[in-house]
Amino acid sequence: MMGVPRGLTGVDAVKKRILNLRVYLVTIAGAACWGLIGLFIAPLYAHGFTPWDVVAIRGIFSFVILILIMTIFYRDQLRTRVKDHFYFGGAGIFSIAFFNYFYFEVFSQSSLSLAVTLLYTGPLFVTILSRLFFKESLTIRKGIALALAVIGCAFVVGLLPFGQEGIPMNILLMGILSGFCYALYSIFSKPITKRYSALTITMYTFLYTSIFMLLTSDIMKKTSQFQHLDVLVYAVLLALVTTVAAYLLYSSGLKYLEASKASILATIEPIVAVLTGVLFLGENLRPWQVLGIALVLYSAILVAKKRSRVKKTVDMKQYEIH
Repeated sequence: MMGVPRGLTGVDAVKKRILNLRVYLVTIAGAACWGLIGLFIAPLYAHGFTPWDVVAIRGIFSFVILILIMTIFYRDQLRTRVKDHFYFGGAGIFSIAFFNYFYFEVFSQSSLSLAVTLLYTGPLFVTILSRLFFKESLTIRKGIALALAVIGCAFVVGLLPFGQEGIPMNILLMGILSGFCYALYSIFSKPITKRYSALTITMYTFLYTSIFMLLTSDIMKKTSQFQHLDVLVYAVLLALVTTVAAYLLYSSGLKYLEASKASILATIEPIVAVLTGVLFLGENLRPWQVLGIALVLYSAILVAKKRSRVKKTVDMKQYEIH
């Protein structure tokens, strides 16, 4: 799809290759923005915010930025059907709010590397849930991917290679739940993807995330914290870089890429997250943990390739809003 068409030579061929390179770089940049999330969460923890508070900060600030963008540039995309708000609400509460919470909780109690690795079990849950809800086939490729993901997670958490459990069960459970809730976005959003743009779905999803978090968190009692400039800056960057910029960059690349290629490029996210943890957050990785991360990423690639080959849609993209 992204190759140079036959008949193009010389300058035209060079221009086409440069365009292709730009598309790949833009897509990778979007995924990399997701991987930088630890840089903005850790300082908020240091200021006394809980993981649930940080979910509220990300949801509310992201919604405000997205609604401003849509009101100014895409006002025509704000129209929706009332009955579709069931899907927006489901995605915003049961997926975005809870997968962020479990993801952030694992990060706060363990490491960013572990959190993002367990989060990337999401594609496997999508495969299982798609079988249950949409009757998609379970193939040998998907079975291999599932096995690789399980083995990879076992290496990362310390069950392999020495048979010693290195991660408390509650953290492991929260990590798996983050992947499960991550996958629910696909289930809730798939029925409405043909009616709305990804931007519309994302904005209304974060609307319900924001409402839910305002009702359930103590963030309104901590508004005085935002008088500190560094807290406000980290809160804005958390929303602007890891949600809005990531979405805009990734979606720009997706216009020209097959879903499988975009999904594979998205695996740069956990790589960036792991490097961020090691380089900036003082995390250490053992060789078998690196192997485990690689196996989980490869399992996600296997699933992405198969899903795109069966049906070239943006389904894989829809749950990749971190």
